[in-house]
Amino acid sequence: MLYYNGFVIIFIKIYTEFPSVDVQEKLIRLGLKVKELREEKGLSQTELAYKIGKDQPSINRLEKGKVNPSIMYLLQICEGLEVSLIELVEIF
Repeated sequence: MLYYNGFVIIFIKIYTEFPSVDVQEKLIRLGLKVKELREEKGLSQTELAYKIGKDQPSINRLEKGKVNPSIMYLLQICEGLEVSLIELVEIF
């Protein structure tokens, strides 16, 4: 079983405790959390994108809940925002 700083436990929790919440709603909540954390750090979408080697439109799509990010993308976001994965997904 893959285990990375509580990743498996967190995502098992997300998908077992909130079965009535659809995936799109979860992606929107995740995007809003990324935006909130980014703004708390005083970063623009462009600045965050530059820090993690992405482009601004990809950050915009993430924040709007239009993409289902991979675990590697989430880890890059966490690195760029200087937060833990647990802090990022605590909204679930």
